Amino acid sequence: MQEEINVVQLIADFGFPVVMLFGLGYFVYYVWNTINKIIEPAIDDMKTTIIRLTDQLRLLDQDMIRLKEKVDTFVKIKEDIVNEKTINAKRTRTRRNSKN
Repeated sequence: MQEEINVVQLIADFGFPVVMLFGLGYFVYYVWNTINKIIEPAIDDMKTTIIRLTDQLRLLDQDMIRLKEKVDTFVKIKEDIVNEKTINAKRTRTRRNSKN
């Protein structure tokens, strides 16, 4: 209750616009101080984290490309081996048939 009397007394002494000017000035100071001391460091920390995650994502993408190349190479080699076995089997059958 004492605070209300002081505010009322200030309004009575200086006028509502002057008291509100100081109140808004304090609000602006409080917001500015909060932004500089709490929010800015948190944003900088988040930026660092985002940069690290982006780098890890790029590395993962490069690893995926390498893995895909290895799998494609393995599949191609396997197909070549299967095709070679098929050709050799046909040649062997043809030789057997030509001998009989």
